[in-house]
Amino acid sequence: MQKFVGKSVYKGIALGPVVVLKNNDFQVKRRKIEDAEAEICRVELAGETAKQQLQGLYDKAVKEVGESSAAICDVHQMMLEDEDYLDAIHNMIRTENVNAEYAVAVTGDNFAEMFASMDDDYMRARAADIKDISNRLIRILLGAEEVDLGSMEPSVIVAEDLSPSETVQMDKEKILAFVTVHGSTNSHTAILARMMNIPALIGVPMDLEQIHTGMKAIVDGFTGEVIFEPTEELCNRAFEQMEEEKEKLQLLQTLKGKETVTKSGKQINLYANIGSVGDIGYVLENDAGGIGLFRSEFLYLGREDFPSEEEQFQAYKQVLQMMAEKKVIIRTLDIGADKQVDYFHLGEEDNPAMGYRAIRICLKQPDIFKTQLRALFRAAVFGNLSIMYPMIISTEEVERIYEIVDEVKRELEKEQIPYKVPEQGIMIETPAAVMISDELAQMVDFFSIGTNDLTQYTLAIDRQNEKLDDFYNPHHKAIMKMIRMVVENAHKYGKWAGICGELGADLDLTEEFVAMGVDELSVAPSMVLKIRKKIREME
Repeated sequence: MQKFVGKSVYKGIALGPVVVLKNNDFQVKRRKIEDAEAEICRVELAGETAKQQLQGLYDKAVKEVGESSAAICDVHQMMLEDEDYLDAIHNMIRTENVNAEYAVAVTGDNFAEMFASMDDDYMRARAADIKDISNRLIRILLGAEEVDLGSMEPSVIVAEDLSPSETVQMDKEKILAFVTVHGSTNSHTAILARMMNIPALIGVPMDLEQIHTGMKAIVDGFTGEVIFEPTEELCNRAFEQMEEEKEKLQLLQTLKGKETVTKSGKQINLYANIGSVGDIGYVLENDAGGIGLFRSEFLYLGREDFPSEEEQFQAYKQVLQMMAEKKVIIRTLDIGADKQVDYFHLGEEDNPAMGYRAIRICLKQPDIFKTQLRALFRAAVFGNLSIMYPMIISTEEVERIYEIVDEVKRELEKEQIPYKVPEQGIMIETPAAVMISDELAQMVDFFSIGTNDLTQYTLAIDRQNEKLDDFYNPHHKAIMKMIRMVVENAHKYGKWAGICGELGADLDLTEEFVAMGVDELSVAPSMVLKIRKKIREME
């Protein structure tokens, strides 16, 4: 039995088998070999295994996400048969008498570097494909475990850390809990755990070499403990606690269908935050009044190229149709900072949180922005859509957005494509936006306060830096004063103001937000009924 203590980002109890996710940074050592042809034979056998794996992934992806999104598996299978790539590996084994793993790793790096240096965008994007293929071959040659997150049984996910692109690809029905060595309470793993209503621990000082897939684990989000290979007595106690938590959740179910209104009659719009079409089930299950934040950037993550206008249109249309006439607020692309996507070629930045991200990318690369706006305007015909633009710092940015909106309208009219320009709002995430919120309120339809970034920029604290968790204080007086100022300026000009950051789900602040006059709270789906209970008990 091994016990570790970390920081809890969502309370709850989980008991189940472990799946360890290890990164692809393989330790490949160069070895001198005697039989070059035997090593080449190993490469060929690994290639056949890789093709079988990719075919399985392709078949699964076609069923779940459609043929166009599954095509990358086809591309990878073809690249595995590329003669130049294979000849380079075979030649290195023969001329240098080195082991197969080393030859694949070096050849993969060389080819990836070659593609990355090309002028053509399509060819540059192939660098990531070569790395992916090489890593797959190395993993097979080393006999490393291939974890199929789609077909695994419900499990506790254990990892060094998880990126947004990794979490978005997981089958959320199969995750009992998250446990990571690194991470921040504001990371996307933490946000996902809160949305899914599952326990999650970060900053757990465990050695992943000592933890293996198949072990049993108890994750206690109340105490921050994870216990690997627990005793039968501890398992029985955890099971009892899980039953107690289930009863509490069942009591909250009685609030479904009830209004989110205080005893004195003050109505609050209570919405949910989601990251993909697949998360709508959580919204409906928890009886949210609408979607207050659809993170559209998750359409761009975990893929090799930009999503087309048609792909985006179908995704937005599906969300709107499933939500019927309930409000759906979609945030335009918010890539950058902690959400890096290779094919955007954003480059390295000393301070990415304050760098080239969100609306700045959209205004500097309007073709990407216009593709998304076209898809959104076309989808708006099918439901109650609102759009909000992130990371606004000036009135000039809003003016430029409206110029691009006008261009998109003219294009759609010329092409005789049905569309509708929905309600347009902005996110208040910077102190600059707070201070000019009186001017901005006269230009937009609503405000949505992103408290995660607002806290980060106001306190000058990187919210992804786990060393600073003790200094990160979202309850800081300055943050509360800023929220009050934004709400007052919105109301002054007849506009509504909501909160879509993690602070909106803080039960200790619900009463204060209602007293301030906040019109809408958008929270993780798992928090909707808890917030409703709190508001209905308020005078």
